Amino acid sequence: MADSIYIGYTFKVEPVQPGTEILIAELGFSGFESFVETPDGVIAYIQESDHFDTILEAIQILNSQEFIITYDFETIAQTNWNAEWEKNFNPIVVDDHCAIRAPFHAPFNVKYDIVIEPKMSFGTGHHETTHMMIEHILATDFTNKSVLDMGCGTGVLAILAEKKGATSLDAIDIDNWCYLNSLENVSRNECRHINVLEGDAALLVDKQYDIIIANINRNILLHDLSTYSTCLNEGGFLFLSGFYDSDCELIESTCEALNLKLETKLKRNNWVALKFVKSL
Repeated sequence: MADSIYIGYTFKVEPVQPGTEILIAELGFSGFESFVETPDGVIAYIQESDHFDTILEAIQILNSQEFIITYDFETIAQTNWNAEWEKNFNPIVVDDHCAIRAPFHAPFNVKYDIVIEPKMSFGTGHHETTHMMIEHILATDFTNKSVLDMGCGTGVLAILAEKKGATSLDAIDIDNWCYLNSLENVSRNECRHINVLEGDAALLVDKQYDIIIANINRNILLHDLSTYSTCLNEGGFLFLSGFYDSDCELIESTCEALNLKLETKLKRNNWVALKFVKSL
């Protein structure tokens, strides 16, 4: 993509969440292929050859009364695409042990150096939920564990789980681009035990795991929690994120009815990530 011409849209969204999440989903269906989340919203990129003047007319959230969204755009002419990513996507280091970087960044001297090309997939470690899930994984023993990464996005959490010793992993996402991006990132990080699948919780029939990771929105989590509980071995861990602190009571009560006991809670900027253990 080094010599491709792109159109870059900079969106400012109020409130930022869940507005940005919805906006990214709609833009993805309209042909935008790369996204960089910002404190105010998102920068979205589309190849000039795929762009047309009325492309935003199909984006329903722009007409929603619940959100205030403004934008401007520019043509990124004959740029080096990696340089454009480098300008907007900075590497991060979590707890001094795990680095998440793009292929064009220099390696980090850390125990887990993960290379991700996010394209339009969610999961670079920059968002609070991904960052906290990485913290949970770093604090947990994954040696010889079977793992499910549900809503895998870029595949970064499954990749870290394998690097921490997991030996059997399923990474599932309903979005085709995320599925393809995860396949690329799994290969890029030389993982050998991750099975990437395209679909939803219907794929979990007769599956069992020691650890389940699900960084998805609240409503999907609530719908699928009973399935996760069925698939989770006794004494296994369930990591959940993708929702706000105000959602915790509902999530916790639903989990408690499924014999899932809250063990650890992390919080960043009103987002939370919870660790449950399955009891008898």
